[in-house]
Amino acid sequence: MKGSTPMAVTSFRDLPLADRDREWDGDAADERVRKWAKVDDEPNAAYRDAHVWYDADKKENFTAYKLLIADVVDGKLVAVPRGVMAAAAVMQGSRGGVDLPDKDRDRVKSHLAKYYAKWDETPPWDRD
Repeated sequence: MKGSTPMAVTSFRDLPLADRDREWDGDAADERVRKWAKVDDEPNAAYRDAHVWYDADKKENFTAYKLLIADVVDGKLVAVPRGVMAAAAVMQGSRGGVDLPDKDRDRVKSHLAKYYAKWDETPPWDRD
């Protein structure tokens, strides 16, 4: 474990999908996820499930969580296709990209690709 930082790609939870055309507002989704997960002071496992990546060394800080893809609809945590697409775009460098360890990038893409597969689409990094 010398010099390694325990960054982590969250486990794929196979969340149900929201409607494909559902709008995506990451800030509003984060507020709803926090309320749903009953987190005020620090994140918990339920909050973590809404994200694709977090810094395990700082998991008690909300800023350690990146690539939110889920929202709360009718009291349930669901993956929002446009949220998944936004995370995929960031992985492709959109909005300045995301600061992740190189070793985690393929696993993050694999996680996101599973949601693309659920709605029968190819993730942007696998398109010609």
